[in-house]
Amino acid sequence: MAKIKAGVIGAGIGKYHIEGYMAHPDVEIVGLCDLNEEVLAQVGLLYGVEKLYTDYQEMLASDIDCVSVCVPNKFHAPIVIDCLKAGKHVLCEKPLARNAKEGQKMVDAAEAAGKTLMIQFNNRFRPEAQVLKGYADAGTFGDIYFARCGWIRRNGIPGWGGWFTQKEVAGGGPLIDLAVHMLDLTMWLMGNPAPVSCMASTYSVFGPKMEALGPWGTPKLDGAFDVEDMAVGMLKFEDGQTIMLEASWASRIKREWVYSTLMGTEAGASLERVFACDGIDDSAADSLEIYTQEQGEAVDRVVKLAPDPAMGRHAAVMHFADCVISGEQPISPGTDGLRLMKIIDGMYKSAETGKAVNIK
Repeated sequence: MAKIKAGVIGAGIGKYHIEGYMAHPDVEIVGLCDLNEEVLAQVGLLYGVEKLYTDYQEMLASDIDCVSVCVPNKFHAPIVIDCLKAGKHVLCEKPLARNAKEGQKMVDAAEAAGKTLMIQFNNRFRPEAQVLKGYADAGTFGDIYFARCGWIRRNGIPGWGGWFTQKEVAGGGPLIDLAVHMLDLTMWLMGNPAPVSCMASTYSVFGPKMEALGPWGTPKLDGAFDVEDMAVGMLKFEDGQTIMLEASWASRIKREWVYSTLMGTEAGASLERVFACDGIDDSAADSLEIYTQEQGEAVDRVVKLAPDPAMGRHAAVMHFADCVISGEQPISPGTDGLRLMKIIDGMYKSAETGKAVNIK
């Protein structure tokens, strides 16, 4: 069988996508696109990608089969829709879009084109998340009725003044940047219950003062900061389940903490990634613990797994390639991304109005 041909739009986070495709025996990377010619040349040379483009339309005119879209949130919808209309399968970085209205157009375009649209919810593909999902699907936890999840940083505002901190480009701050990861993961572990309402608050404390800056993104110190730097919320589901959520780029805490805690009628679980130092991935420690009762006694089971420095990013790309080859639906389809955007929209509206918001 001939290898499928893949292209990547966006040479920043797109590097993980290139690595994922390169790890798949049945995929060939045939194109890379970025507006920054210097970065484009560097990344192309690093990974041996010969066909380099500054116009993604030129890449779409080639004979590629699938495309990863790894650009700022504002450009997800137009580029993904163009890719789908060109007959390409698409893997889109999270979030799906800036809001549910844009996301709906993307999902509709995928259906009209008959092509796969997958969202890069890479945390679902972390080894410990895959094991935890196996426990959940096997009924180990019984009915999961409550969960807490979050991603909070001490000093982690990305690219101050650049696209990350501009609402018009990003759609928001850590709620749309970090919370989408852990909220998606937790809902997936719970079996994707149907959301019905939410409440949320957002705060902008350190960003306006240009404090607590992180190592991510490209700063633009003459730019703007008009998003939140922390968000908290509560989400209710159709069958009564509840999730409590927190996300921050900047907060006076001990260290960066990424977590999902499940509470079920039979057992509970905690999935954590704790960083010894802000922003240094290889100093992080992953842990998965299961909490149950045996013969009336509390029992904690620690699950030991080999760490994945890529945090599931490579595995997600390889899964996407498998779906393109087989025609099967991906684990994280565009419709899952759309459901999450409706929740995020609702949380921003709740934070703005101070009232609970129904999710349709």
